[in-house]
Amino acid sequence: MNPARAPRLALLLATGFGAGQVPVAPGTAGSLVGLGFAFVLASTPLDPLAVAAVTAIVCIAGFPICESAARSLGESDPAPVVWDEIAGTMVALVAVPAGWHWWAIAFVLFRVFDVLKPWPIGWLDRRVRGGAGIMLDDIVAGAFAWAGVQALARLAGGGD
Repeated sequence: MNPARAPRLALLLATGFGAGQVPVAPGTAGSLVGLGFAFVLASTPLDPLAVAAVTAIVCIAGFPICESAARSLGESDPAPVVWDEIAGTMVALVAVPAGWHWWAIAFVLFRVFDVLKPWPIGWLDRRVRGGAGIMLDDIVAGAFAWAGVQALARLAGGGD
């Protein structure tokens, strides 16, 4: 790949193919892209472990993608960079119980954790820099949302 194209590709991916450019709530727009990616994955014959592996690849790829995009934009955590929200939403939706309501609950829980940033999410957001700093708080917010939806599904009798 031409080295000059790498930053442009990173920006395209980091901004969620333009979703991060919306003037209001770019993080929510990025989360909607993540919801779409998760839906496509759930529509394949992949088993939950394979879906989790693809989600892990999206998360790992986000570290250099977000690092490159932040450098290109000259900011530590630019608002248009939403790959972290895409990844966090996908984490929240791994092996989500069947039913649109569970998808909605996972999505809302992720957005709540991402916006409110309870410990350790807020700590990660303030202390970790670079691509890791952009990604880690959202991955943890996604894990919290995942745990929340799984707990709620169990309390509701399995989520059916």
